[in-house]
Amino acid sequence: MESDISQAFQKELTCFICLSSLTDPVTISCGHSFCRACLHLSWEDIQRTYQCPMCREPSKKELRTNIVLKKLVSITRQISLMKDLSSEEHKCMTHKKTKRIFCAENRIFLCQLCSNSQEHRGHRHRPIEAAAESQMERLLKQMASLWEKIQENQENLEAENKMTTLWVDYLTLREQMIRSEYTKLHPLLCEEEVQHIESMRNEGQCVLEKLRTSEAMMVQKKKQLREMYQELMAMSQEPYVVLLQDLDDMFRRSESMQLSMPQAVKPQLNALPITGLTESYNQFQAHVFFENITVLHSKMNLFNIMRRFSFRPHHKDKPADSAGFYFSSWGSQSFISGKYYWELDLKDSWDWAVGVCKDSRLRNRNQMIESEDAFLLVCVKEGNHYSLLTTCPVSRHYIEKPLGQVGVLLDCEDGCLSFLNVTKSSLIYRYPPGTFNYPVRPCFSSGHT
Repeated sequence: MESDISQAFQKELTCFICLSSLTDPVTISCGHSFCRACLHLSWEDIQRTYQCPMCREPSKKELRTNIVLKKLVSITRQISLMKDLSSEEHKCMTHKKTKRIFCAENRIFLCQLCSNSQEHRGHRHRPIEAAAESQMERLLKQMASLWEKIQENQENLEAENKMTTLWVDYLTLREQMIRSEYTKLHPLLCEEEVQHIESMRNEGQCVLEKLRTSEAMMVQKKKQLREMYQELMAMSQEPYVVLLQDLDDMFRRSESMQLSMPQAVKPQLNALPITGLTESYNQFQAHVFFENITVLHSKMNLFNIMRRFSFRPHHKDKPADSAGFYFSSWGSQSFISGKYYWELDLKDSWDWAVGVCKDSRLRNRNQMIESEDAFLLVCVKEGNHYSLLTTCPVSRHYIEKPLGQVGVLLDCEDGCLSFLNVTKSSLIYRYPPGTFNYPVRPCFSSGHT
C-alpha cells in the first residue's frame, strides 16, 4: 500500500515532457505543471498560440513558479539524498559515522568528527541538504540568466534579418531619390550621377555583407547557447548527491558564453554631396517666422515615441523614457501654393524635429506636434547613438546625422517636402509627390534631456 502511494505521489511530481522529476515547476492556465526549462524549449519556436503539451489547451506564455510543487520536489530529493548517504560508501572510514557535512573548499562529504578536525577546521562547512539546495538555486539562476540571453539573441537575430530586407529596400529608395534630384538639376545623365550611384551601391553592398555575417554569427550563437542551456538543464535533473560535485567549470563556460554575444550592425550611408543642390533650393529662400512656443515635459512626447520605434528593446545604453523639457513652435503663416525653402540650426539639440504639419491641427496652439498629419524629419538620441526618422508613415533613414543646419523645401504644387543636409549639400529625404494637398504650416521641436 505504501509503495502504491509512493509511486502515485512520484507520478504527480514527474514532468510530462522530460519524464523526470519536476525542476523549478511552473503551472500554466489549464492547471498542468512542467519544468520551466522544458516548457521554455517546447515553446521556443512558437510565435503566436501556445498550447499545453499535455492537453493542448491554449495557454498564455506567462510562467509562474508553483511554490507548493517546488517544495514537494525539494522534500523528495532530500529524502533520496538521505537514502544515498545511508549507504556504506558514504560512511566515514575512520569514525564509522554517516557523512552529513559538506566541505565547500574541498567539495567532499565529511562526518561531524572529521569536520572538526585540524585538517578541515578553517573550512566552510554546511549540512549536505542545505548545500544541495543552495547549489540547485545557483544552477537555476544560471539557467534563468542564460535563457534571457537566448531570448535576446533571438530578438537580435529577427531584427537583423528584418534589417537586411529594410536595408535593400532603403538602398533602392535612395537611388530613386538621388536619380530624381539629378534629373531636375541636370536633365542629361552626368558623370557625377553615375559616380554617386556607384559609390552608394558599393557602400551599401559592404554593409549588406556585414549584416549577413552578423546574422550568421547570431545563428551560430543561438546553437551554442541552446546546447549550454540543455547541459545545465540535464544537470538540474540529477540527484542532489551529483549536484554537489564541482560545477564551477560549467558555470564559467555559461557566463563566458553570455559575455561574448554578437553585436548588431548599425548600418549607415555617408551623405554624398549633389552639386548645385543647395543653390537650387536657395532660389526659393523664404523668411519663415516661428512663434507660439510651447514647453512640453510629458513622457508621451513625439521623441520618446520615435525612440521606442527606432531602438531595440535590449539596447545597452537605453535609459528610461525622458520627461525633460521640449520646445515646440509653429510658423506664423500657413502655405497652400508655391515653393518655400528655409533652414534651421539644431546642432545643439539632443532631439529635434523639423517639417510641416496640417494647418487645421494647430487651432489649439498648445497642442503638441504629433506624427499624424505632420511631415517631419526627426532626430532622436539613445545613449551615444542617433537615429533619423520621418513621419507619415514612420520610417527610419540610414543616412548620417546632419551636423549644423537642416534645410526644408516645401513644394505645395507637387504636395511634397524635401530635407537637406546643408553642410554636405546632400539630400536626406524627399516625400513623394502628392503626399498632401491641404494648407500646411512650418513647425519644429527640440529638446534637451
